[in-house]
Amino acid sequence: MRKYIYLLTSLFLCQSNLPAAEAAAVTSSHIRIKSPGNPAVAYTLKKNTNGDLTAQEELPLIIRHEVSETSSATRIKVSITAKETVCYNYEELYPLPSVSHTDCQFYMPGFWYRRNLRSPKEAPSFYTSDSWQVREDRLSTPLTGIYNEINGDYYTVLRLEKSRDETLTTHPSGEVILSGKTSLGFTGFRNMSGNSALVFGFPYHEAPKTYIRKLSLIPPVQAFEKLEEGESRELVWEIRKGNAPDYSAFVADVWKYSFDAFNPQEVKTPYDKALAKRILSNFFTESYVDRYDLNYFSGVHMRTDDCESTASIEVGFVGRVLLNAFNALEYGEETNNAGLVKKAHAIFDSYLTYGFTPAGFFREFVNYERKEEQTIFSIRRQSEGAFAILNYLDYEKKKGRKHPEWETKIRRLLNNFIRLQGADGSFPRKFDDHSTVSDASGGSTPSATLPLTMAYRYFKDKSYLESARQTADYLEKELISKADYFSSTLDANCEDKEASLYASTAMYYLSMVTQGKEREHYIDLCKQAAYFCLSWYYTWDVPFAQGQMLGDVGFLSRGWGNVSVENNHIDVFIFEFATVLDWLAKERKEPRFSAFSSVIKTSMLQLMPVEGHWFDIGKAGYYPEVVQHTNWDYGRNGKGFYNDIFAPGWTVASLWQMLSPDRVAGFFSRE
Repeated sequence: MRKYIYLLTSLFLCQSNLPAAEAAAVTSSHIRIKSPGNPAVAYTLKKNTNGDLTAQEELPLIIRHEVSETSSATRIKVSITAKETVCYNYEELYPLPSVSHTDCQFYMPGFWYRRNLRSPKEAPSFYTSDSWQVREDRLSTPLTGIYNEINGDYYTVLRLEKSRDETLTTHPSGEVILSGKTSLGFTGFRNMSGNSALVFGFPYHEAPKTYIRKLSLIPPVQAFEKLEEGESRELVWEIRKGNAPDYSAFVADVWKYSFDAFNPQEVKTPYDKALAKRILSNFFTESYVDRYDLNYFSGVHMRTDDCESTASIEVGFVGRVLLNAFNALEYGEETNNAGLVKKAHAIFDSYLTYGFTPAGFFREFVNYERKEEQTIFSIRRQSEGAFAILNYLDYEKKKGRKHPEWETKIRRLLNNFIRLQGADGSFPRKFDDHSTVSDASGGSTPSATLPLTMAYRYFKDKSYLESARQTADYLEKELISKADYFSSTLDANCEDKEASLYASTAMYYLSMVTQGKEREHYIDLCKQAAYFCLSWYYTWDVPFAQGQMLGDVGFLSRGWGNVSVENNHIDVFIFEFATVLDWLAKERKEPRFSAFSSVIKTSMLQLMPVEGHWFDIGKAGYYPEVVQHTNWDYGRNGKGFYNDIFAPGWTVASLWQMLSPDRVAGFFSRE
């Protein structure tokens, strides 16, 4: 840590030919050289008349530093050539001219938003430090942005190299000499005597801590690449300045820039919609459990290696048992599979009889083996259960089959919702069967908007629409306008992707039941939240090492979304969002939305487990969940693998919804 502080203070400024607007700005460079078995030695660099970076002492490297300008950015190219075998770590800083650190908010896509103050101190946040730098594969785009709230100016640095080398390392902390080649550098921000600075370099160097697993920060790691005599490494970064009226607009502009820079393309897979559903449907066939009062598709707390069914059942969140029952019913009738239809009806019938509490809420989670049942409920799980049943009821009504008992149950549940709703339009995150609130946080509110708008259309009851409108008022005021999307996922209480995804989808649903200026306003809010949600999705393909399963099978991360600040892995949480993007592309003439939707819809099918291509999953169609793409894990296996326990219930439901793009429009088109 003492050496790290030294690098903050011992800077020699190298003049860069930056754009005129940035004439006052300069970069500073330094390098650390490590010989095996000895601490690394840091050298401050300056540029000589030949354009090389040199130190006061003779270095075993030739470092060429070139700066060029484009119409909108400054490009920095660094070429490092070894005069003899050497292990090095290169770092560059870009101090922002007269930009106070306290005036700024920060951004590392898919990992850091504002100051990460929604996260606990055990995760990366300003609670631990106001200066952070991380390895690039943590980020959905290898970029750091600093936004000045006083004047709206922002600065970003983007790594442009697109090679995909990676190597296994021996230690998670300390100075580590890499055994092979990596393409991973680092990026971040730093407080330099009260002013902000961008920091970037190669290979990776995480500080002041490295995030190793959920709520576990450990001492920093600094990697050293070995170059043999005559060997070279070329590094390219782009620094860009812009202006945005607020943090949301800043994130939207940077996402568009990131998308254009990487131009992600569709991933070729053999799966069209029909084949993908056929494979996924095996989950319905093999996971069915009927030995308890509630029948279900077993989709939580199971092992990836055998996918054996468990005694746990969950209505929403990771289980999604009712939505999968609807999916199985619809697919079973479409393919004349009487077995699936029978299973689906048995699940619905069991929930109608045994699936509700005395007050009329869903029994959210039950573990029959341990004889445990959760008594603290969540607006998210309850909403996801209601969402599934309303889809089921609408489908059945269109088939000429009526379920008045189900309609009574759902109306009672939704009336419970309305009683829980706050004066500001929000819903509490957690509560009990007596509607006593234990977590009043409103971040999960948009999950309730979906069933409320659906209930308005299904029951033609304006009270549900009024409640949904109130949620929109809250979302606009507290989440969307503030770019503060949090606490939607239930196993973390922090900044997360799902809050922004739900917010965007909520506005999509409201646009289906409104007209005129109100509808246009909801579309605008949908678009604003969509950009923020997109910031969590990977525009590039992170590298994996040989021996890491995901790398060995050629997995590409583009189109997959990071989960949250606490849970630093990627997954296939998408549901209707790809459909929302396609719809927004037409409504607001933004072709990037539909282009990236195509990336998502192809990329997310890559790990389909089938005969001959199991991807370390025990059964066909049991789609993986915790895809560990960076140096972080839940406690098992690490980068390039999954955690050993997973929940395919929600992954199957998510992909199935993605593969059913006409479902939402079909529901709301009913007369």
